[in-house]
Amino acid sequence: MPKVIINDSQGLKQVSGSGLEIDSLLTLSSGLVGSVDTRAEAGAVSLTSLVTLVTTTAARAITLAAGETGQIKVIVMTVDGGDATLTPTGGILGNTTTITFADVGDAVVLVYTGAKWAVVSNVGCAVD
Repeated sequence: MPKVIINDSQGLKQVSGSGLEIDSLLTLSSGLVGSVDTRAEAGAVSLTSLVTLVTTTAARAITLAAGETGQIKVIVMTVDGGDATLTPTGGILGNTTTITFADVGDAVVLVYTGAKWAVVSNVGCAVD
């Protein structure tokens, strides 16, 4: 599959590679839907989905690797059988190192800055 590039000067073009690159303002009239995965065990949160749903049956340690600069990640606890403590690689902007999800509905929206993840929205999580 070729890479598709959309920009103001050249319009739509195909080049070698893969993916989609948009170099102009993007207007969505029907909303944005990203892929969703579920993390039920300890381990790494997916970087390839926009949203990760966290379910626990006991306390869990989860991790988040470095992303791509500007990458957005949404993490939501949907089943609470114990706290889920997230430790992102490189820490969190603001000199904190963990995010703890303790209750159903706890959620964060993160953006990768190129060195650390930044919390841009937090609902109920403890950020330490």
